[in-house]
Amino acid sequence: MIKHSDLIIREQIPLNAEPPLKLLRQNFVTPKELFYIRNHGSIPNIDPAAYHLSIDGSVGQPLHFSLNEIREKFPKRTVMATLYCAGNRRDELIEAKPIEGEEPWSAGAVSNAVWGGVPLFEVLQAARIEADVQHVAFSSFDEVEKEGKKFGFGGSIPIEKAMSPEVLLAYEMNGEPLTSEHGFPLRVVVPGYIGARSVKWLSSITLQTSPSSNYFQQHAYKLFPPEVQSQTVDWTKGQILGELSVNSVICYPLDGEKILTNPILIEGYAIAPGDCTIKCVELSTDGGKTWMQAELEESEHPWAWQFWRSQVNLKNSNNRVIVRAWDCAGNTQPEDVRTIWNFKGYMNNSWHQIQVDTLE
Repeated sequence: MIKHSDLIIREQIPLNAEPPLKLLRQNFVTPKELFYIRNHGSIPNIDPAAYHLSIDGSVGQPLHFSLNEIREKFPKRTVMATLYCAGNRRDELIEAKPIEGEEPWSAGAVSNAVWGGVPLFEVLQAARIEADVQHVAFSSFDEVEKEGKKFGFGGSIPIEKAMSPEVLLAYEMNGEPLTSEHGFPLRVVVPGYIGARSVKWLSSITLQTSPSSNYFQQHAYKLFPPEVQSQTVDWTKGQILGELSVNSVICYPLDGEKILTNPILIEGYAIAPGDCTIKCVELSTDGGKTWMQAELEESEHPWAWQFWRSQVNLKNSNNRVIVRAWDCAGNTQPEDVRTIWNFKGYMNNSWHQIQVDTLE
């Protein structure tokens, strides 16, 4: 297992960790040792020589492939894509109102990589998809224990997304084989969707008429309105999480940091949903009354985050800096975190704010 010594460990068993924001922001393509780690159960030890993947369900020809067969029978593609945990920025939701039993992720549960592998649609077409298929379900070799039961992690995506060319069965990360904590020997990468849909240690793919029945599709990763509580929730309701929401975060300076210079350099990242891109990032130092545009640093990558930066002249010694982003469809972020609070702590995309002191 390769991980950076500065990773912030949120939980040892199962292992969950995120990089500090300053380190995260240093590389547009995140080094594997700094890539955030999200697990719900064990990290399986899989012999690549014995590995096999099954494709079944509503198909004309059920298939089984070894890792070598996947690499040799299908064309390789690389896709730069950012993975984003649905619980990213949960600590701000917890500050607004307590959330029980969930990891207090800050804004570092996100990372960007160049993934290499096989387009999922190539494998699905080889199995001859039947006409009634609406969802593609993935299962993992890991072992999760919930409510006294043991099972593998799983989830699904709509068939339309599964047939998109950017969705991969990935065996490489940044030009090297996957490491164990990131899904070796084979994982799904679903750009534009929450990280939970990019199932690691892939054991099987099932084509079906309904979404996955796995706990993490039907129970865990659902979004509920603020008035719903854990004690009263009806799990058959709620929104199954899929596409990301437009979001932006200040990575430098950190909240509460004292800065010796003025103007100060402010840097961060922004995320757009689906295949959209970030069109504008804005900063405010007066509580959102006025806004100034930040500089977008990268060319448009449809499945990757956007880095931004701005030189800001702060007027007071104690300053509140706010960021918000706009995507190519005109979507932006909600102002108040309380309006999107939910008892699972998912999908916080409210305005990100930090307090900065300048010392002149």
